[in-house]
Amino acid sequence: MYQSILVPIDGGPVSRKGLDLAIQTAKMSGGRLRLMHVIDETVFALTATSYSGGVGDILPLLREAGTQTLSDAKARVEAQGVHVDTVLRESMEGRVCDLVMDEAAAWPADLIVIGTHGRRGVRRALLGSDAEQILRLANVPVLLVRGDEPPSGQ
Repeated sequence: MYQSILVPIDGGPVSRKGLDLAIQTAKMSGGRLRLMHVIDETVFALTATSYSGGVGDILPLLREAGTQTLSDAKARVEAQGVHVDTVLRESMEGRVCDLVMDEAAAWPADLIVIGTHGRRGVRRALLGSDAEQILRLANVPVLLVRGDEPPSGQ
């Protein structure tokens, strides 16, 4: 069964749903979780230069928010009696999906559990889908967890 479960999280409701399923899976298998948060600086870089002239002012805030997201999720896992650790990465090191794949290989994970928004059509083309890329590229099983409702605009 799955002993090392990688769970990329962003702190949103779909991510929390994926985390809850990963916790259940780890409890059933006696496994452990590694929670991963990726700071996606590229999204904020474009906005920051448009408004205030600098990404440097925003990066510490993004790191702080990412650290808090991981801390909150870790507490949630520990409350369920599951062994957990965390890792914070930054997207300037590569695409989010590549960073997840690198972490899965280096740790090594034998399952990746990730929440997905299930975007389709133009929204998926414009926003991309890290979950889809992880599913396509992964060398280990990937469990995609959908939100309760489809995103608006579909």
